[in-house]
Amino acid sequence: MHAAFIQSLAAAHQQASAPLPGQELCLLADQLLQVLFPERAPRPLSSTDAIEAVLHQLQTELAELLRSVLRPAEAEDIALTCMQGLPQLRELLLQDAAAIVAADPAAQGSEEVISTYPGFYAIALHRFAHALYQLRVPRVPRLLSEYAHARTGVDIHPGARIGPSFCIDHGTGIVIGETAVIGAFVKIFQGVTLGALSVAKHLANIKRHPTIEDHTVVYAGATILGGSTVVGSHSIIGGNVWLTESVPSHSRVYHRAQIHVTRSEDPSADITFSI
Repeated sequence: MHAAFIQSLAAAHQQASAPLPGQELCLLADQLLQVLFPERAPRPLSSTDAIEAVLHQLQTELAELLRSVLRPAEAEDIALTCMQGLPQLRELLLQDAAAIVAADPAAQGSEEVISTYPGFYAIALHRFAHALYQLRVPRVPRLLSEYAHARTGVDIHPGARIGPSFCIDHGTGIVIGETAVIGAFVKIFQGVTLGALSVAKHLANIKRHPTIEDHTVVYAGATILGGSTVVGSHSIIGGNVWLTESVPSHSRVYHRAQIHVTRSEDPSADITFSI
């Protein structure tokens, strides 16, 4: 190969930031959820001493892993802050699980939701990633959100602000942008996008994604765009709606599709169809 090309690669490698311990960080996030929710653990912890020991070990490991992107003292402080926030994190996630149970007729209870539902898992990883994002930890929050994205098909930027009792139903294909704000008791179905009207780089530091107020339902395939777009509380956004302007509280917004039905005397004779 050309020597100049090899030299350019060598320079890039020398200037690169320290690699993230991605696998270890994702494993730690899963272990943390297993402590918070024995429904996700391979086996329950037997005593308060055992729980305390595991949490102390996870704090130590988190601090060590955060040193890949932070100074040692800062990594220690943030790891401690994260562990001190676990009671609030667990309470928020219990509210999310209860909201999913209340909204989904197929849900058999919180234990099933916590242990098997991809929507709950995506929310759980987001809330942990968001806590790190608020503490201005670089790179790690996005790594965790992309890990959840790969496992569930739910893409939530760690910067998105999501209120309590959040329900994701099915989940696959959901996209929630960085500056989206979601209130309490909101329910979102598969294929929903809360996105930006423009992806121009100069808009990076402004609110680009919509606000969804309390007690709103957004049905499958709906797209809501724009930082100034506000969906008022207690609204229903129907499936496949494309919305780029605000709607007041208690709105009902629906997409009207045109469906054409034809009938043949002998359907088995039809070997082609038109789109």
